[in-house]
Amino acid sequence: MNILVCVKQVPGSTNVEVDPVTGVLKRDGIESKMNPYDLYAIETALSLVQTYGGKVDALTMGPPQAKSVIIEAICMGADGGAVLTDRKFAGADVLATAYTISQGIKRTGNYDIIFCGKQTTDGDTAQVGAEVAEFLGIPNVSNVLAIEKIEGEQIYLTASLDEKNVTMSVKMPCLISVDGDINSPRLPSYKRKQSVTDDMVKMVTFANFEDQNPEHYGLNGSATQVEKIFPPEKNTEKRVFSGTTQEQTEALFSLICDCKMI
Repeated sequence: MNILVCVKQVPGSTNVEVDPVTGVLKRDGIESKMNPYDLYAIETALSLVQTYGGKVDALTMGPPQAKSVIIEAICMGADGGAVLTDRKFAGADVLATAYTISQGIKRTGNYDIIFCGKQTTDGDTAQVGAEVAEFLGIPNVSNVLAIEKIEGEQIYLTASLDEKNVTMSVKMPCLISVDGDINSPRLPSYKRKQSVTDDMVKMVTFANFEDQNPEHYGLNGSATQVEKIFPPEKNTEKRVFSGTTQEQTEALFSLICDCKMI
């Protein structure tokens, strides 16, 4: 069984700057980490391989320094991985990102299951996984809470539909986006880190893709454009009411009326 896990390097802090022209995050020179939900995806993949056999690869899209999250995945147990990195990929929205990842997957190999975290902590769109599956022409399931079993070409799983959980079977190959309740990720192994070699991480660029139309990638391939983005204003203003319960209630009601909230 061949399994791929899509991972992403995200800012390790909420103190990030935004390019006022393109509206994208300035990632250079800031502390980064593995997207937390992707850790659950890696653990799910490794657990399946321990049970059914096979191999696990990791794939990410980003600047060359995103190689660090592939190495982290290898330290957790993955066999290798690839970084999709090229200036032509910069500034991509969810559509262009998903298309780029789908092209990268076609370039790196054939997989029975592709795992993603349900969303990333920088974009929070929860759309990329489903769009990648659409570009690849394979079924996908989101908010997966448990993998029950694999029989033949069918994978049985439980997914959350907000108000209830549903158990279903999906034919492989497929893409599965996992929720944070699915498991507890293992820690990276220092011993494995010492054995990581350069050939375990491939750097894949635009030149390696089958589709050589630059209009399909980055800002050019984005269906949406950011009109305006800005950090939220912090409001530390507060009022403290004293007196009896009746007096405090009347003071609060008066304030709400003054603010025209009712």
